[in-house]
Formats: sequence, structure tokens, C-alpha cells
Amino acid sequence: MSYLTLTGIQKQFGTTYAVHEFNLSAEKGEFVSFLGPSGCGKTTTLRMIAGFEQPTAGTISIGGTDITHRPPNRRNVGMVFQSYALFPNMTVADNIGFGLRVRKRPKDAIHKRVDELLGLINLPDKGGRYPYQLSGGQQQRVALARALAIEPDVLLLDEPLSALDAKIRVALRKEIRSIQRQFGITTVYVTHDQEEALSLSDRVVVMSEGRIEQIGPPPDIYNFPATPFVASFVGTLNLLAAQVIDGATARLNLEGQEIRGSKPGAATGDRVTVAIRPETVEVGEAGGSNRLTGTIEDVSFLGSIVRTRVRIGNEASLSFDQFNDPGLAAGVVGDSIALSFPPEATLVLAGEANAGDALEQAIAES
Repeated sequence: MSYLTLTGIQKQFGTTYAVHEFNLSAEKGEFVSFLGPSGCGKTTTLRMIAGFEQPTAGTISIGGTDITHRPPNRRNVGMVFQSYALFPNMTVADNIGFGLRVRKRPKDAIHKRVDELLGLINLPDKGGRYPYQLSGGQQQRVALARALAIEPDVLLLDEPLSALDAKIRVALRKEIRSIQRQFGITTVYVTHDQEEALSLSDRVVVMSEGRIEQIGPPPDIYNFPATPFVASFVGTLNLLAAQVIDGATARLNLEGQEIRGSKPGAATGDRVTVAIRPETVEVGEAGGSNRLTGTIEDVSFLGSIVRTRVRIGNEASLSFDQFNDPGLAAGVVGDSIALSFPPEATLVLAGEANAGDALEQAIAES
């Protein structure tokens, strides 16, 4: 049964729609991430759940209760901001207990709850310090503890790790997920970082220009993108223009070479976009029944993998990944090469390949 429900949510600023026809039903204890480039409406949607913005249309309910027009302090929602937003003149303990004091909880109960949360965020001896005496990662833990102190019905996190370095981000996101599971709190997490969204979430909501592009579990979002935008924004992906030879058998013409798609769908003669992940492509014929030949354009060393880009025909380029092996000779630019991949790894998306433009836009906005 749905616990957090957004129905027909819209947010309009003047003549511009920041959020358009947003519908979501999240289960109790579910971790949902809003993923998309800057300006896609994900933070605006989060702020409407929190009560800091009022929707132009639609309703928001928690546990079956309509909260659309309730003020933020009557929603029992915890919020963690990107900037931490800790009170600089209060100690760590006072910051964590602030919401409980506002709700006039007994002092003993506040002290007990603060001690519990300090232990939970692994800062049991930092209660008497001030925010400026903590690292960025420690401050973000305090912000999380403050949001949890009131025992919220829903926890909202607005890009909480974006100001931290890579190693701390990885460590903290594991802690956030562990704490969320421990408390069983329905959580909405806003991020433009696809790795965060895919690693943390039960479901991911991919957004673009105020609209939902796709909702689904991380494997579905990555492996079966529903639109060219999702395909280009989530993960590294080859997007190539093709024409359907036979829609019933998913036979495609890609730069004069025939391949098969994962399933029938498009009509014979249609122009489509073919999406292929680099990790599904192999050198030679062992990768699957789809075969392409081309010329090596570029070889990039990326640490654990080596990415090779191959020119297919006159217009298309396809990249493939290989694990870095010191004993394996890399390809040479200009060499001819044969590649293979399975039909089930070949997604066919409706529409002609504005794929390059979509990819450039996604990179530019992220």
C-alpha cells in the first residue's frame, strides 16, 4: 500500500512549468531517488513534499492524510539540506535536539534521544562541539541526526553529499542507507549523481524538464531505459541511428550492417535509435550473434578499464570497454576490428538519433 503519494503535482512560475504532471506512489520504508540534470524540477518537487513550496495543482498525502496545504512544521517531515544548515551558535547536541525542544519534549527524553543519535552517527564524543569544529562529513552526519530526531514520517535529502570529496561521499551514502533501513523511514533523495541514485535506491525517478522520464528499480533504469534521454543520462551508452528492416523480427540496418534488437516493436522502415552499453561489446565473435566491423578511432586508459572507440561506416561510432590487463595489448588507432554483442543487449528506442545532442545536453547540464 502506498505511503507517500504525489498525484498530478504541478508547479508553475509565471508561464514556466518547473514540474509537470508528477505522479508517484512510494511504499512505507522505500528509498526513492529523484535523478536528473540541474533545472529538471527534482528539488522543487522535494520542496513541495516538505511544504516549502506550494503546488500549483495536485495533491500530496502521507499515510493516507492529505498534507498538500499544511505548513512545514505540521507535516512531520525531516529534511537534510545540501548546505547542512546547522545553527553555528549551537553545540552539536543542541542542533540535534532542536526539533524536539520546539515540540516541547521533556529534557530527559531529549537528552536520551540525542545520545542515541550521536552513537548512531558515530560521533558519541562530539556533542559539546560546535559545527565549525567538525569536518564536512561530520557536519552532514549531524544534519542527518537532527532530521531523524523528530522521528519523521518521511525523510527528505536534497543533494546532501555534493559538497564532500569522493571517498567521504561513498562512506556516508553507505551510512545513510544503513540508517534508513534500520529506522524503516520512507526516504526521498535528490541527486544528479547517477552512481548515488543507482547504489542507494529501491527505485529511481529520472526527471527531465519538469517531467518524469522513467520510474523503476536501478537495474531496470540502467539496463532498460524507456527513452533516449534516460539512455543517454544514466551510465555510459552508445547511441546509434538505425533503420528497421523488419519490425516483426527486430532486424535493423546500422550503417549498412545488419543486427537484431532485443525485441520486436518498431515498424518496418522506421528510423530508430539503437542503445548499446560499452560493457556488453566484445572483440571477435564470442560476444553474441550481432556482428559489426569498423576502424579504431581512439583508445582511452581509464584506470580499471580501457575504452576503445570504433568508427562504424560513415556516421556512427561505438565504444567498448575491456578490463585493464597489463598483458593485453591495446588496440591501435587505424586498425580494422570486428566486434560482437548479443541481441538482448541491443535496445531499440523510438525516434531518429538526436542521440548525440541528447548526450551532450545531459553532460552539459549535469
